[in-house]
Amino acid sequence: MDYAPIIEKTIAKFRRSAALAAQDGLIPYQGNTARWTGSPWEGNSWWTCGFWPGLMWQLHALSGDDFFKAEARRTEKLLVEELNTFHYLHHDVGFMYLLSTGADWKLTGDEQSKTHTLHAASIMMGRFNPAGFIRAWNGAEQAGYAIIDCMMNLSLLFWASRTTGDPRFAHVARIHADTALREFLRPDGSVSHIVEFDPITGQRVAEHGGQGYCLGSQWSRGQAWGLYGFTLAYINTQEPRYLAAAEKIAANFIAHIRPDGLTDCDFCQPADEVRLDNLAGMIAACGLLELHKATGNAAYDTAARRLVDGVIEHCCDWSDSTCGILTHCTASYHDDGAGRHTNIIYGDYFFVEALAKLTGRDPMLWL
Repeated sequence: MDYAPIIEKTIAKFRRSAALAAQDGLIPYQGNTARWTGSPWEGNSWWTCGFWPGLMWQLHALSGDDFFKAEARRTEKLLVEELNTFHYLHHDVGFMYLLSTGADWKLTGDEQSKTHTLHAASIMMGRFNPAGFIRAWNGAEQAGYAIIDCMMNLSLLFWASRTTGDPRFAHVARIHADTALREFLRPDGSVSHIVEFDPITGQRVAEHGGQGYCLGSQWSRGQAWGLYGFTLAYINTQEPRYLAAAEKIAANFIAHIRPDGLTDCDFCQPADEVRLDNLAGMIAACGLLELHKATGNAAYDTAARRLVDGVIEHCCDWSDSTCGILTHCTASYHDDGAGRHTNIIYGDYFFVEALAKLTGRDPMLWL
């Protein structure tokens, strides 16, 4: 498929709908209606808020249009204010700031943006439990919780070590990655979503089903976070164990791609259940394309194109009646409060990142 026309359609739609976000003064979360809606909880500290400025930086890199740079910086200011509130911040500062202030520093060299990103990295370092893991969420009852999503956030720490020359950030990232490798990766190549550790001893206490179908199932977005996250860990370290993990997860994910190229919400969901999550497919596509670059294995490129082509054929909304593009995204299997079969902003982000990779124009904001 020729992806260049798809990119042009994407730029045109977001040039229109991003102006609506600026008018409303919000950071978009959902775009299945004529106006964007903001985050469902926690205001601008909601963990997905970095994907909108990240999307704007991707579109700026693809188009050269300074409108997208201005919109990215508008929402960066809102995120910088959240650094000062602090209360709601968690391990997802990687998602929030590497794609916003970090992207600004990478693409423009803005020194203040670099400082903000280092501030976020320091907050993430503060969540490291020396028993061997980075704590995911806040609340006394979750002191021992770690989740597979954090494999993506580790890139913020690797970036901080490269930027400052201080190895402590990368040491913490490796320790957490090794814990995830040992405790999250299953023999069949699937991964757990949530593992609870004793916060004093670091011993594994329990696994929790999290956002998947049931305990022990395969929540597809968790599989995608693991696939792309271990791939990034390999790119950052060149450690073969992380590449082996990424390839093992990739083999399992590829085996579960639907014939139409779309992605079930959970690979263990009932056969008669129609619950898709194209978010997972786009995250996995990005990871697979990076795996292809790292290994030269064409099977990864082929699988990534199946996923991208599938959503282009079946699940892209190019109309002017909605703000977003990627449809049939589902936040959680059992809880529809954050969206089921709808547009969610990080689906659009990873869709555009995948298109940029496929055309050789990705600024690779994760590094």
